[in-house]
Amino acid sequence: MSWVSFCCLFSMSAWCWLPAGCYSNGKVTKACGNMEPHHGGQGQSGPSPYRLTANASTFSPGDHIQVKLSGTTHFDGFLLQARDAASANSGSTVGTFTLIDSVTTQLLTCNKQPGSAVSHTSDAQQTEVGVIWNAPEHPPDEVQFVVTVVSHYKVFWVKLPGPTVYKQGVTPHPPESTTKPSVHTTTPAPLPGPFVSDGCGQSKSCLLDPPGCDPKEDGGCFFLSMTPLETDKVSVIFELSGPAEGYIAFALSWDTWMGNDDVYMCIKDEDRVSVSAAVLSGRTHPDDQTQSGLSSVSWRLADGVIQCRFSRAVRLSNQEPGRYDLDQEYFLFLASGNVQFGKVWKHNRQPLISTHRKLITGRPDVLEGSRGPMLMKTHGAMMMLAWMLTGSVGTFVASFYKPDWPNQSLLGQKVWFQVHRGLMMLTVMLTTVAFFLPFFYRKAWSKHAGVHPYLGCCVLALSLTQPIMAVFRPPPDSHRRCIFNWAHWAVGSLTELMAVAAMFVGMHQSSLLLPSPWATHVLIGYVTWLASFRLLLLAQKHLSIKRSLRSDEQQFILSVQSEPSGWGSVIKSLILAVLALGNSAFLVALLSSVVNV
Repeated sequence: MSWVSFCCLFSMSAWCWLPAGCYSNGKVTKACGNMEPHHGGQGQSGPSPYRLTANASTFSPGDHIQVKLSGTTHFDGFLLQARDAASANSGSTVGTFTLIDSVTTQLLTCNKQPGSAVSHTSDAQQTEVGVIWNAPEHPPDEVQFVVTVVSHYKVFWVKLPGPTVYKQGVTPHPPESTTKPSVHTTTPAPLPGPFVSDGCGQSKSCLLDPPGCDPKEDGGCFFLSMTPLETDKVSVIFELSGPAEGYIAFALSWDTWMGNDDVYMCIKDEDRVSVSAAVLSGRTHPDDQTQSGLSSVSWRLADGVIQCRFSRAVRLSNQEPGRYDLDQEYFLFLASGNVQFGKVWKHNRQPLISTHRKLITGRPDVLEGSRGPMLMKTHGAMMMLAWMLTGSVGTFVASFYKPDWPNQSLLGQKVWFQVHRGLMMLTVMLTTVAFFLPFFYRKAWSKHAGVHPYLGCCVLALSLTQPIMAVFRPPPDSHRRCIFNWAHWAVGSLTELMAVAAMFVGMHQSSLLLPSPWATHVLIGYVTWLASFRLLLLAQKHLSIKRSLRSDEQQFILSVQSEPSGWGSVIKSLILAVLALGNSAFLVALLSSVVNV
């Protein structure tokens, strides 16, 4: 089997990778201090189904105490520490731990002390884990065990208090009230009604998709507005709206490539919406989701549309790493996607990216954006031009127009051959250039594009094979010429079929998602159009052969190389012109959708 055939066969067996969670390995040392899981939202304040127990209430330096976390329901993750009971909120850990089960639990380094905390190793559901706590040489008088438990991504309890153990000779304190002081939090409130685009470009800056849409009237409108407050000049009100099953988000970015971005998300949580900020360090899950810095939060859920409004200070404190000041210019990203147990998954289509940087606190403006990167648009346009026009027409000329214009030549060769060769060389050049554009954009192989890139590799390989075969074609009178003709036709037909299949798959790629089902219907119409003309010309070819057989002239039996009548040649030329015009019409229809993505 040749490498080309292997490539084609392999392309048909390619698969898509499902996204995986990225906070399930228990490497949560960044949470050592406040023990918060950074999943966004607030920890649960009600009674917990989990509890910590210890097999001793007193200890001496060097003693070992078994600590057990158990629950009436399963948990996905946890973080366990021992702290000085006199300053349990300070984050200082006491002693070290020894594992009982190294498969489900692991040691962490907190406060530069190896083994001072314990966490899970995966998101496998558990109802009980146990560890051994080792008392240090110079322990405090009282040590309390505390644990954060994650039931699932959005449901968690932070710093659940466990048993307190006392050094030998220390009198235990009488039990204190477990009532916690009230903590002031900002509670999101429902919005009184939908957002409107009134005032865009006058009192607020807006990014809309499709351009000119109104979120009040159009449920498919993606909408982001920014309004610097006139009263204090130190904060900005953001409004975000769009159709989404799980979340809608926007990001501030220095460039048009995902990574090192300041992200703000409105996440559907059953019948409510939680608003949080995060840092996007790469093409990964957002890190460190938090409500810090956000105020005046409100939201609305209606008819599959998520809407939220919040205020953010222009400048944040230095305690918010990765968060950007709003008195700078940024590209704006607008994306939406699904949520599972509160966990944000990859956006389900290419984000809308503003065409230029915007000063967030600058004058009101109506921004334009695109979901299709220019390199990907060029890739799609060149591939369509190659295989819907130049390659298609060139194939028809070689298949059905050899007997036409027999006495006419162009640059020393028959007209059909020169037209065919010119169109197919142009097709190969367009295909080659277009093939490399996604690599320039991605800077790597696309892991989530499914079978499309494999089909593209096969189309390029087969396209390059054709001119190489043509260079070594035997003379017309050679007995091997028949083999070449069949091989050349077979490879060309396979290439065209795979190119059409690649276009069908490619128009559903997130980086160049054409409007569905309209674009699919246009391509189906193109294939039907092409098949109709092929059947028409095959029928004409069959009738020519039958006329040759009736003539009893044996020289006409082998082929249809007989000179057609003048009217027949004119009609076939008109058919070719109509074919090219029809192909051009389908091509222009799809190119217009590429431009508008």
